[in-house]
Amino acid sequence: MIENIVERRIMWGDLDALGIVFYPRYYEWFDGCAHQFFEVIGISHDHLWKTHGIVFGLAETRCRYLSAGRYHQRVKILTRLENLSRKGLTLQHIITHGKDNKTMVVGIEERICMDASNTENLKITTIPETVYQALEQALYIS
Repeated sequence: MIENIVERRIMWGDLDALGIVFYPRYYEWFDGCAHQFFEVIGISHDHLWKTHGIVFGLAETRCRYLSAGRYHQRVKILTRLENLSRKGLTLQHIITHGKDNKTMVVGIEERICMDASNTENLKITTIPETVYQALEQALYIS
């Protein structure tokens, strides 16, 4: 099991008119944390595309908001692999308040393995065995 934690500070540009984190920012953070997670387990998106001709594209995202993020709060974003199949995976992102570790937001990304050798004709494909093995070792077991 491998988890990756990213720490960040909520900045003015992250906020909406009410002074709380504008919800699309969470999805931007999740995507960035997903890329970092893949790098930590040794299969960066750049490597996947250049070596295997694949990318893990988004099929579905969802989010549960438990408390609002505010200006200058420090937060931690924990990313882990929740589920793995031969053609896709599920990443979970848990955002906690940096001070008391209280969960603020839980996000889910369903990603599918896509053959990106022809970007004009993307197709779902099977995860290459070496990539699957790296993912399998990172799988979160509760």
